Amino acid sequence: MSEPLKILIVDDQPGVRYLLDIVIREVGHQVYTARNGLEAVDIAKASHPDLVFMDVRMPLMGGLEALGKIKAMLPETEVIIMTAYGSEETVTRAMEGGALCCIAKPFDVEKIKELLENMEWKHSCYKKTLIRDYA
Repeated sequence: MSEPLKILIVDDQPGVRYLLDIVIREVGHQVYTARNGLEAVDIAKASHPDLVFMDVRMPLMGGLEALGKIKAMLPETEVIIMTAYGSEETVTRAMEGGALCCIAKPFDVEKIKELLENMEWKHSCYKKTLIRDYA
């Protein structure tokens, strides 16, 4: 792995935040956490994460609304929507809002690691392109 990614985990369930935190730190990335969409927008504004894992149903501000605000503010930030309520409408709204993908909860830890590997590769290629084109 080259440079660690900055990853924001957004979920109102402490157990989900804890599990993702452990998995993500285990592979060497920097982690931020938020309990709802409102906190997520504030933390994203301050930290400029490379990737956000975002739940859909949360108090104060839901994940789809927060997705829109984060993508408007930081279009290069990738957002993965997590939901236990994966209706076709929810998935469609998330993808139209700029989500990279949607994953069903409960999720497989190995799937999360695979997503992280893909993001590491994508991030590395992006950085190399910037260096080559603008150095």
